[in-house]
Amino acid sequence: MDEALELREFLPQSFANGSEQAYLDFLWSAFQTNYEAGRYEFASLAFHLLYMSFVSFSIWQIRLARPEPFAMAMVGFRSDDEGSLMDCESPFKFYDRLKESQIFRFLKLIGCTNQQVGEFAKFVRRRNKIAHPSGTVFFNDQAAIDAEIADIMTEVRNIEAHMQPVILELYRSFLCESADAEELEYSVYDDEITANFVHKYYMSTADLAFCGSFDIEPLRGEPGFEVMQELHEALAALYPAEEGEEAA
Repeated sequence: MDEALELREFLPQSFANGSEQAYLDFLWSAFQTNYEAGRYEFASLAFHLLYMSFVSFSIWQIRLARPEPFAMAMVGFRSDDEGSLMDCESPFKFYDRLKESQIFRFLKLIGCTNQQVGEFAKFVRRRNKIAHPSGTVFFNDQAAIDAEIADIMTEVRNIEAHMQPVILELYRSFLCESADAEELEYSVYDDEITANFVHKYYMSTADLAFCGSFDIEPLRGEPGFEVMQELHEALAALYPAEEGEEAA
């Protein structure tokens, strides 16, 4: 259970959309209550949906940070699907246009190999076996589901490691685009960060801790550096990096 709860660190810190927050809360409740009651098959389904939500948020960040490569990665899709993917207003809408297994192809844009993408996607195949009547219970005991959770969390950490350059690209863009204090939507920096960075990019606690250790010095020569520095200090105070965590 403890390793499963670690996934919280990789999911958005908060949501602008209350229904999205309620959905994640529901999945966590479904996972924990079924796990504690020994209904491990249903607990695994809820945890899989949490994992796929994490993947969706990562793809959302890739799309916003690297729109041109993202568009190129859609070559082979129907033209209608290409447009709708670029126009999705929420990470949860990706699955209206894609099969679950298709979404993993976009992880190649952050340097993941075909083999790694296959490892990330294997849980979809396992889930599909569970989600159909088979006459077999795949997770009969706690040890079995704990092993599955450990396997999933290994891949979550792998994806997150590959995502770090994307997170820094988004953070750097946010700072540069927010350099004019008079143009900020909110006068309080904490509110500006929450609305136009955390919520806009579906930033997780792990993402934000990493941003807090970002080296802002290379931006010193940019216009509005003082405002960027103040925003950075505000974010670092709100979401301190874990000891020993450094950004490139």
